Amino acid sequence: MPAIRRLAALTIASTTAASLVLPLATSAPAAADPCSVPVAAAPSARSATPGANPGVALPRFPVLHLPIGRKPAPKTTPAEAAQADAAVAPETQARAAAAPAASGATVVDTIVGPASDSYQRFGISGADLGIMWDNGQSGTQRQVLIAFGDTFGNCTLPDQEWRKNTLFRSSTKNPADGLNVPSPVPGDRYGGSPANADRPNFSRQVIQSLNLAATEVTVIPTAGISVGTRQYVNFMSVSQWGAPGQWSTNFSAVAVSDDNGETWTVPRTSIRPSWFNTVPGVQFVWGDQNFQMGAYVRHSGYVYAYGTGAGRGGMPFLSRVAENAVADKSAYEYYTPFGWLKGFPFLAIQVVWAPGSEMSVAWNEHLEKFVMLYTNTASNVVMRTADKPEGPWSSAKTIVTSAAVPGGIYAPYIHPWSTGNDLYFTLSRWSDYSTLLMHTTLG
Repeated sequence: MPAIRRLAALTIASTTAASLVLPLATSAPAAADPCSVPVAAAPSARSATPGANPGVALPRFPVLHLPIGRKPAPKTTPAEAAQADAAVAPETQARAAAAPAASGATVVDTIVGPASDSYQRFGISGADLGIMWDNGQSGTQRQVLIAFGDTFGNCTLPDQEWRKNTLFRSSTKNPADGLNVPSPVPGDRYGGSPANADRPNFSRQVIQSLNLAATEVTVIPTAGISVGTRQYVNFMSVSQWGAPGQWSTNFSAVAVSDDNGETWTVPRTSIRPSWFNTVPGVQFVWGDQNFQMGAYVRHSGYVYAYGTGAGRGGMPFLSRVAENAVADKSAYEYYTPFGWLKGFPFLAIQVVWAPGSEMSVAWNEHLEKFVMLYTNTASNVVMRTADKPEGPWSSAKTIVTSAAVPGGIYAPYIHPWSTGNDLYFTLSRWSDYSTLLMHTTLG
């Protein structure tokens, strides 16, 4: 099967700016619009018309869904960020507080974006996020599902064929050479991406708007996990984009799929309004505003759900729920100073003592620890580890710096099939709305 076009491996970061290598050569101007990438750099993503001449200006229309709030914007100086990275919970023992050992990350592949063939095969010229999880199935039906956020298509059309979210499926056992995503097969729940019969090479939107809020600009996945063969995706309803790093939400909710991500339903019991009266008929509970974005990990019969508020600035809180009740908000317990308590989200405490969002958490067999990735206040990708989901979490180790990947990076999501001391993760780049596959070596 044809694979997404590979990029040559390139060392991206080390722990100090002094040892950085050259920036990624394919970086584009920070416009957050794949349609701004020069034709010569990516002719396949520029036009649906075969034989378009590289370098020739094509019609461009205003990007109606430009998510300015997603633009990475460092909020602190490197020194201030380093201080936050060193912060751990009080009374954390020195061994638990020690930062993990890991190499600077390298680019393995471009999954979607102008430097890949995602436009020809999926009608995607750019997308962000790339949340990854194992679908829980076996044999040839075992796959990694990959959920994307805002997705752009044909740049010459008035709306750039924008979709709120899309989904890929991959069976690549060893990500060292990149991700092999099969072409879509309409109606095939194990095909490379959900698509309709009238457009078999066009990834369609998978999670629809619930039409519950007066103002909603998009519906974006923030976490995914399977229990058995049932798929769960936590998503946020964005009410508006703000300044870089800022946005507001109407609510978060959990979408459920029993056909490997082909179709999704959203139980009303999963909806968490972000404030009073944002969702008619759904009561706001104080504390739910801290669980608008998420990260999932399974452990000992529970799904642990980390939560942050909208935007990039809050510290993560923690909840957990029995595996058979992920879509029932009333079944969640919250990690509080008094232990695990059900029904009291306002008592939840921060489990990491530094701002971080768009994060991912996974159990790592090599380290025998839980691993957390997120971007810090200097817009660098950092890693923390812990023996338990609630911590105490270690201080942070920088594995990718924003200086090494110009254009703005965010949203590192761990590949669930990472093995040994190899850790793979996706990383979004704002400038051309590309999602990259990255690799780091754990100590």
